[in-house]
Amino acid sequence: MEASDSMMSVSSGNVTETVDLRRELEETRIEEVLDQLDRELVGLAPVKARIRQIAALLLVDRVRRRMGLAAETPTLHMSFTGNPGTGKTTVAQRMADILFKLGYVRKGHLVSVTRDDLVGQYIGHTAPKTKEILKKAMGGVLFIDEAYYLYRQENERDYGQEAIEILLQVMENQREDLVVILAGYADRMDQFFRSNPGFRSRIAHHIDFPDYTDGELMHIAATMLEAQNYRFSPAGAEAFAAYIGLRRQQPHFSNARSIRNALDRIRLRHANRLFATKEPVSLDSLMTIEKEDVLASRVFQGGLLIKEA
Repeated sequence: MEASDSMMSVSSGNVTETVDLRRELEETRIEEVLDQLDRELVGLAPVKARIRQIAALLLVDRVRRRMGLAAETPTLHMSFTGNPGTGKTTVAQRMADILFKLGYVRKGHLVSVTRDDLVGQYIGHTAPKTKEILKKAMGGVLFIDEAYYLYRQENERDYGQEAIEILLQVMENQREDLVVILAGYADRMDQFFRSNPGFRSRIAHHIDFPDYTDGELMHIAATMLEAQNYRFSPAGAEAFAAYIGLRRQQPHFSNARSIRNALDRIRLRHANRLFATKEPVSLDSLMTIEKEDVLASRVFQGGLLIKEA
């Protein structure tokens, strides 16, 4: 976050107070959280810029309150939209850290849930489940992934509407003790908000998460391998770059999540290739992913039907 070197002045009668926003930034240590976000996630420049903007807004709001300027607690509920594997949960965790460091939540923890955690299967089951989750999340951030599954208009006997009503009430009445982040595909979230306008009116920040580029996915793959003391050979890297281009066009692609799953299977093939040699292997061989470990994927054999490979 960029903080001005100039001082913010507030006049009160004949007294002028000043606040050094850069010092406020250092004391709250939220810059550390933003730097951590940069390290954790490749790309996502628009998302990171928006998080910095929100952090700046909240920092200034915190200073205004301390200096006695009238201010209501800002609405902090958010919507994260984008395809799977684009870092929404990671950003939600860092957002919880920022809110805690700035004093907007008491604990700063993240509770991540889906419909199954909130909605019961019979009469009288949903309210206790939803309230128990809300109790766990109080003082922190509740992250509801694929939030649109809470609403099933086609099923009159569905209990999701009961969970929605409880959530809406808590988001309004206890917004000083809980921040809710709704997440999911952009088109489905739009439909969800149209069907449930009460949610849209309570959401202050809508953040869209773009898909990663091929180059960013390659960077993510190399970083994941390095963390486990693996690396691509030049031919292996070339093969994986081709894998990314093909895999993106096939079913159930989920960005960084698909890359992680692909690397798990590549490591499996790598281990079996080494084991099959029945000869002593070098340290370099134990670390190096070769092109044959990549090219054995079904992605190169006509594609995927249901599962990734």
